[in-house]
Amino acid sequence: MMGALAVLAAYLIGGIPFGLIVVKLMRGTDVREEGSGNIGATNVLRTTGPAAGVLTLVLDAAKAWVAVWLADRLSGGSELWMSFAALAVLLGHAYSIWLRFQGGKAVASFVGAFAYLTPVPLLAVVLLFVFVVWWTRYLSLGSVIAAGLFPVACWMILHPAWPVLVSALGAAVLIIERHRSNIARIRAGEERVFQFRRTQA
Repeated sequence: MMGALAVLAAYLIGGIPFGLIVVKLMRGTDVREEGSGNIGATNVLRTTGPAAGVLTLVLDAAKAWVAVWLADRLSGGSELWMSFAALAVLLGHAYSIWLRFQGGKAVASFVGAFAYLTPVPLLAVVLLFVFVVWWTRYLSLGSVIAAGLFPVACWMILHPAWPVLVSALGAAVLIIERHRSNIARIRAGEERVFQFRRTQA
């Protein structure tokens, strides 16, 4: 019972739209009406600036970490419920109940959730992400490659129980699916390259 409650709480926590809140407080505007229309850190960075982008990134990662930590405490350390909570917090971010089931691409929340659940495999794919972004300057490509290889990293490094692998695979599928439009733009040569500054007036 407590494990199921933790998963529900994870979904609700994941749905907190920190990007929307940060931009509203800093500029008084709706980030969904600017740039790509996404509530995530990248669009916040491009429309509002580095401080807002970094703050959104940290808050989105932190809420996911807290959600899995809460599942740990409520379930007595059950890998099953922590794994389900990790996936639930990502789903909450991507399909927020507070935003009529719209949301972001869940990359920052992915980092926060699995920093708690599987920190070593996460570090491996974060390093891969940094390399891909440095090489290509595409945040989206780095996200897709890192997420796609994350289940493999989990299996190779940890050989974990099935709930962790299912959660890792689910997270990978979700993030890749949320980046479908980015993948199409990369193929068309139309994806925007990463710049650590505001790019929209």
